[in-house]
Amino acid sequence: MFKLCGLQFLLAIQWFTSESPDVIFRATGEKDELIDILPHTGMLYLNGSLDWETKAVHNLQVESLDKNGDVVKGPCTVTIYVEDINDNPPKFDQTQYTGVVRQNSRAGKPFMRVHATDLDDPTTPHAQLNYSILHHFPNPYAEMLFQINSLTGEISPSRTGSYYLDPQKQDTFTLVVSVKDMAGMTENAFKNSVDVIITVKESLWKAPPTITIKENSTQPHPVNISQVHSNEPDVIYEVFEKESLAKFPFSIDQNGSIYVTEPLDREEKDAYSFFVITKDKEGELVDKPLKINVVVEDINDNPPVCQNAVTILEVQENESGGSSIGTLSATDMDQKDTLNSRLKFKILSQDPAVPTSNLFFIQQDTGVLQLYGHSLNKRIASNYSLKVEVTDEVFQAICDVQIHVIDINDQIPIFEKSDYHNVTVAESLPVGTVLLEIQATDGDEPATGSSHIIYQVKEGDPNNTFIIETDFETNRGFLKINKALDFETAAVHNLVINATNPEPLVSGVQYNSSSLTLFKVFVTNVDEPPAFHKEVYTAELSEDVPVNTLVMTVEAHDPEGDAVRYSLEGDWRKWLRIDSTTGQIYTASALDREQEQVYRVDVVASEINNAAQKFKTPLVLNLKDVNDNPPRLNMDYPLFFCYPLRGGEKALIRATDDDEQKFYSTITFSLKDDIDTINNWEISKVNATHAYLSPKHTNFEEKVYTAPMIINDNGVPQLEREVVLEVSICTCSSENSCFIQVEREHSKPSTGQAIGILLGVLIVIGAIIGGAFFHMKYKEKNKKKSQQKDAKDQSESDKLNA
Repeated sequence: MFKLCGLQFLLAIQWFTSESPDVIFRATGEKDELIDILPHTGMLYLNGSLDWETKAVHNLQVESLDKNGDVVKGPCTVTIYVEDINDNPPKFDQTQYTGVVRQNSRAGKPFMRVHATDLDDPTTPHAQLNYSILHHFPNPYAEMLFQINSLTGEISPSRTGSYYLDPQKQDTFTLVVSVKDMAGMTENAFKNSVDVIITVKESLWKAPPTITIKENSTQPHPVNISQVHSNEPDVIYEVFEKESLAKFPFSIDQNGSIYVTEPLDREEKDAYSFFVITKDKEGELVDKPLKINVVVEDINDNPPVCQNAVTILEVQENESGGSSIGTLSATDMDQKDTLNSRLKFKILSQDPAVPTSNLFFIQQDTGVLQLYGHSLNKRIASNYSLKVEVTDEVFQAICDVQIHVIDINDQIPIFEKSDYHNVTVAESLPVGTVLLEIQATDGDEPATGSSHIIYQVKEGDPNNTFIIETDFETNRGFLKINKALDFETAAVHNLVINATNPEPLVSGVQYNSSSLTLFKVFVTNVDEPPAFHKEVYTAELSEDVPVNTLVMTVEAHDPEGDAVRYSLEGDWRKWLRIDSTTGQIYTASALDREQEQVYRVDVVASEINNAAQKFKTPLVLNLKDVNDNPPRLNMDYPLFFCYPLRGGEKALIRATDDDEQKFYSTITFSLKDDIDTINNWEISKVNATHAYLSPKHTNFEEKVYTAPMIINDNGVPQLEREVVLEVSICTCSSENSCFIQVEREHSKPSTGQAIGILLGVLIVIGAIIGGAFFHMKYKEKNKKKSQQKDAKDQSESDKLNA
């Protein structure tokens, strides 16, 4: 079996041999005058070129013959496979192609196809074809408007073409399409090309203009409202809802006709938007989605509605003609700014019709109510009721309006007394005390701003010592003390009180003397305690100031001018003293911020002639820290290492400083400079307040060691403390804690102690035995007494029975 690649004639391709030298060879079968065998040598040879495209397989039979022509051996089957070479270029099945594409066709959707064939072996790359677009005439954009599937030859719009193809701008394009064999992977491949003429036509796939549908249509539904057409045949039309509605009132059939399925109500929803899409039989999108806009057209199907069941307006009785009273509001659910929602207003009736029946006027288009030329008089009528008709083009409604006539402030308050004479009070009377009740009356309408009365002290009270409160139900006023009275400041107050209304008086009316009254307050003196100039005294001192340092001077005065004596209360640390005459406060002993950072005492001022009259105020002394405390260890746990040591052990040491840490405090740990300490231990810093103590070796015995060390702070001046750490080397329990105390002798009692302990034990035992003995004797004695009593009782009982 052989594969032969286009061998030339006379080329030997196989030798056949025989055991007998006197034989000849013969070949029969599909020789096609191209293949034969030399009879004497058995050489199978070609005498021409084989062609795969003509015949791919040749089947022969070879046999050996003797001199008589009889078959000696055979026939032997020989199959010759002809291997293809790339000797045929691809050819298009048309000399020119034409196609039509619609404007706005979807990118990648094929609209035509080119096809080429290659006579070479289709199972080899020789016949594997690859398509491409060589040229594009015209090409107005940076990217090609068309694309081709390199394997199938399908031509479709590119993404750019889908957007820009427009028959109004360019309706014809020429593409030069190339095809290569060898899958287009080698420069030696055969190639061919063909022109493709493409005509661009206007897209059938267009969104219709905005669709208008009259609301509440009485036509039988569904009703056709529009139609769309795809650029592709045999597509499936669907509507895609943009909004999530409870019921979607639109549908589409397979001809692209769009329907509204039920009557629409503009007042519920005045516009709809949805999309129409097309799909092929595989469910893939064919065209771009089209947006459909629907507007619901209004009809006059809603009556006017009064905004309020009753519209209440107010007008003052002195309003002039033409004055605006207010606006009657009504609405219409029909489309705004159309004749369907245009409202007109008209007064139908007025009750009461006094003094005339046409006191009011309403503007037809705005609903604004106005007065005619007559002013209103509350005494004639305090309320009016109007019936107002509101209409649109079809419907009407009746609205109720009530107009309240408001009294004007044309009456001033008048005091019942022009002079309330005087009152005498002690200066110690508490704030809030009522000194006087006053009364004025007002002739305007009760319970309005025109008749409410506000009382004020107009003259004689520059410091607002008094205040007047009004009971608006009775218009009665109450004069009260607003600030503490002071005989020394003002012994007499001559007050002028006025009465006014919160509502302004009408033009031409003014307050006069009838709205004024007089009242005089005499203040009597009361012996009062001294008073300090400040409510609280504060001072700041360093804790290291020397004794007898002046802290501050306090000052108090007596309202009656008596001499004042000063003293301190609450100085429980005896840190301060005060000069009883001058009020100068000094330090009396050393201060210590670590004991009291804020020290509070009371400064007392009392009259010299009446010590019961006294007053005190707080003094707050804030102490500033100085570095007067060396650091100290702050550990509530023992230091130990488990015996035997293995190396690498460390124990945490913690220190603190009692001074105030204004900045970041750093404590330094160091070992004392002696030979044993340096040889046995080392210290490593952890942070500002902690360090590790570590053994330097493992040759420690099981006992308690000492580690003298020095700890320093970073204050000014720097302070240090020498401490001795006890470190136990001990056998540890499973919880890694010392479980015996090492090198502590078990205490043995001395001879005297032993005798004392023995005597103590014997005394306790004797006391227990004695107690038990006396208890038994006591019980026996009580038993005998009980028996004697029972015998006596029995004897007496027998005598009584006899």
